[in-house]
Amino acid sequence: MDFQAEYQRKLTTAEEAVKVVKSGDWVDYGWCACHPVALDKALAQRADELTDVKLRGGIALWPLAISQVDNAPAHFTWNSWHMGGLERKMINQGMAFYAPIRYSELPRYYRENVVPNDVAMFQVAPMDEHGYFSFGPSASHMMAMCENTKVIIVEVNQNVPRCLGGKEDCIHISQVDMIVEGDNPPMGILGGGGAATEVDEAVAKLIVEEIPNGACLQLGIGGMPNAVGSLIAKSDLKDLGVHTEMYVDAFVDIANAGKITGRCKNIDKGRQTYAFAAGTQKLYDYLNDNPECMSAPVDYTNDVRTISALDNFMSINNAVEVDLFGQVSSESSGLKHISGAGGQLDFVLGAYLSKGGKSFICCSSTFKTKDGELKSRLVPTLAPGSIVTDTRANIHFLVTEYGKVNLKGLSTWEKAEAIISVAHPDFRDQLIKDAEAMKIWRRSNK
Repeated sequence: MDFQAEYQRKLTTAEEAVKVVKSGDWVDYGWCACHPVALDKALAQRADELTDVKLRGGIALWPLAISQVDNAPAHFTWNSWHMGGLERKMINQGMAFYAPIRYSELPRYYRENVVPNDVAMFQVAPMDEHGYFSFGPSASHMMAMCENTKVIIVEVNQNVPRCLGGKEDCIHISQVDMIVEGDNPPMGILGGGGAATEVDEAVAKLIVEEIPNGACLQLGIGGMPNAVGSLIAKSDLKDLGVHTEMYVDAFVDIANAGKITGRCKNIDKGRQTYAFAAGTQKLYDYLNDNPECMSAPVDYTNDVRTISALDNFMSINNAVEVDLFGQVSSESSGLKHISGAGGQLDFVLGAYLSKGGKSFICCSSTFKTKDGELKSRLVPTLAPGSIVTDTRANIHFLVTEYGKVNLKGLSTWEKAEAIISVAHPDFRDQLIKDAEAMKIWRRSNK
């Protein structure tokens, strides 16, 4: 096959490409940093012609054009596999909904035709000499999605990094129906939640002292995991490995500090393995054509069996609130949607199954409301409507700025006592009274 001739034959404009979309269709926008831009704008321009177009994606890094048209919910519905801040605004707009999933299972949903798909449109890196378009930093579930889509449109962007992997990291031109060349916008930037606070740093210090040389790391997004990464980069730790759902800027800092070799990994030795990546330009530049970094499908990276095969696996993730039973909510605060389940539970389970592994759920002990009221993140029971991300049987280490506790195997009164011991001192007496009323208190922890 003459790849260049095939490229020219399939090359079209965004306006022409989106004409394939009909009212009632399911349209997949791919994932995160590789959502389409030119195609999104072109589809938005057709809004008046379309109704009930159902779109899929996740973790939008910029406002989608389809969300900005007049009366958007009448024309488009955004169905998200994982939510970010922009998508929370779309929920309030009445046009976005979350799809509760175990992220590790997502490729299977597509392959077993649970998920209908008429059209897929997403950004890719420029075609290579062998006719392949890299999925960039968003391999995740992309190949499974493409295998079960009627029409595939790729939007080529010179700024999408070519992310190397082992499998399912790219798509061949023979599998593509149409090619669009956009205006080469910069990659979407995902910040780390701002500079680390004193609380973040206190929590990070408690976690880092638990990490041995040669450990394999998974970091979530947010101030605390980033603070852990910064502290690791400045530490004496060595020969660390990476196996993570999301590759974030902190890993680049740790690698540039010479802490990552991957030589102790039981599998994918020497490679930093991830399902998708999002961050600053520094991250995209680091990933581009870097053979040390391994882009892989999420049913591999997040599989509990894969995670548990890596010795000394350290999983570090955030929580919104934790109750005295040890139930962890990382997705909502009451009925207010915040995030998705992602792979948190998979990594909590996999890390504990790993030889020498540990999982850490971390959070500040308190937060302030818009009115300035101080409230505890450690609560008697989760707020009505709050989603349980990790059940009480699965939490391992809980860490706040007031300490860390291992909750595995504890009875209800022991667990309540341990959780209260890392709560803010101002809330401990009330939490003890609450635990007594709930019949899960035996003696004071004072």
